[in-house]
Amino acid sequence: MAAQREVSAWRPRVPGVVEVFHAHFTEYAYPMHVHAAWTLLIVDDGAVRYDIERHEHGTLRDTVSLLPPHVAHNGAPATAHGFRKRVLYLDFSRLGEELIGSAADSPDLRDPLLRRRVGQVHAALARPGEELEAESRLTLVAERLRDHLRPRPAAGAGTRRPDPALARRLRELLDARVPEGITLEEAARVVQAHPAHLVRAFSGAYGIAPHQYLTSRRVERARRLLLDGQPASAVATEAGFYDQAHLTRHFRKLVGVTPAKYATLRHG
Repeated sequence: MAAQREVSAWRPRVPGVVEVFHAHFTEYAYPMHVHAAWTLLIVDDGAVRYDIERHEHGTLRDTVSLLPPHVAHNGAPATAHGFRKRVLYLDFSRLGEELIGSAADSPDLRDPLLRRRVGQVHAALARPGEELEAESRLTLVAERLRDHLRPRPAAGAGTRRPDPALARRLRELLDARVPEGITLEEAARVVQAHPAHLVRAFSGAYGIAPHQYLTSRRVERARRLLLDGQPASAVATEAGFYDQAHLTRHFRKLVGVTPAKYATLRHG
């Protein structure tokens, strides 16, 4: 089989993400190198083996690997047909320098929930207009990574409690910014709360994540505009969606029909 090298890379509008990198390699092997950012790696097919601080490690399909900044590592296929991987490069706003030593000691994490959540971040990043979803999901990923890397707290310490007042403040902020939206980072600054606590408080109070709430409000706004007689192409932007395809995807999911079909109902 001929050697294959398929890659795609982009920088999303999500705070803390330096780069998104997807690749399919059959024979290519990385030499020893370093990154200035954290490397969060999942493998969708095959496996990757690598060395870090003279110890061999590997990333399988059920594993998440977190390679720390400034620590040399290499990488090569561990199966005959190579590997397909997805990588997030994260800056220190997501994971602090104090975690580098722990990550170098234990870079491979067998955590099905974490693996699923990292995949969800990538899925959101691949869809233009879903930056708030990607940011919210990444915040929970970073929190779980810190839980893995930090010493375990004493029993009963750090228990998360409901915070309905904080959830209400975020809801009011989202309600005031339906078309233009707001990043989780900015919302956290406004209400003076940690982003992860903000997501958990909102989800606990309303049974829905902040990005899902905002999307619901945008669809609601689009419905009103369509019934007012505005064309779907104009409604998408005015309601806060990236483009008409973005509107159609969420509108069909929440309403059951396309915006164009819904618009015909205004005469019924």
